[in-house]
Amino acid sequence: MQQLNLPAFDLKIKESEGKTVIFDPLRKKYVALTPEEWVRQHFVNYLIGHLGYPKALIRVEQGMRYNRLLKRTDIVVHNRQGAPLVLVECKAPACRLSQKVMEQAMMYNKTLQAGYIIVSNGLEHSCLHINRHTQQVKFLHALPRFADIMA
Repeated sequence: MQQLNLPAFDLKIKESEGKTVIFDPLRKKYVALTPEEWVRQHFVNYLIGHLGYPKALIRVEQGMRYNRLLKRTDIVVHNRQGAPLVLVECKAPACRLSQKVMEQAMMYNKTLQAGYIIVSNGLEHSCLHINRHTQQVKFLHALPRFADIMA
């Protein structure tokens, strides 16, 4: 897999039934190692190990309904009351972070109503903050630490 612009960590990768799988510590099971999963696992590690997000507040591949369709969010961080706080949309490293990618994340967020949206392909990361009261959108220059957004 491709080197990412995220810190390396101790990965658990193995072969199972002819496929390469990676251990997901949040789902507590091995999952197929796709380029998007590679990014997701690195990003989860970054959130927990470097930005201080509590593991217990992070959900991956969480189902949600959008216009009668069942969709899955890549990563959602909840606040301590259980409300969505951060939505992270992960793409494969080969996928360019285009306006369309950001629009997809914003579309999911219409249902979730998280205050922060992050899109990442493991090489680039974009983050925006949405003020729930004014609906003003502000792009952030750095990914927020958990302590900063909970302050």
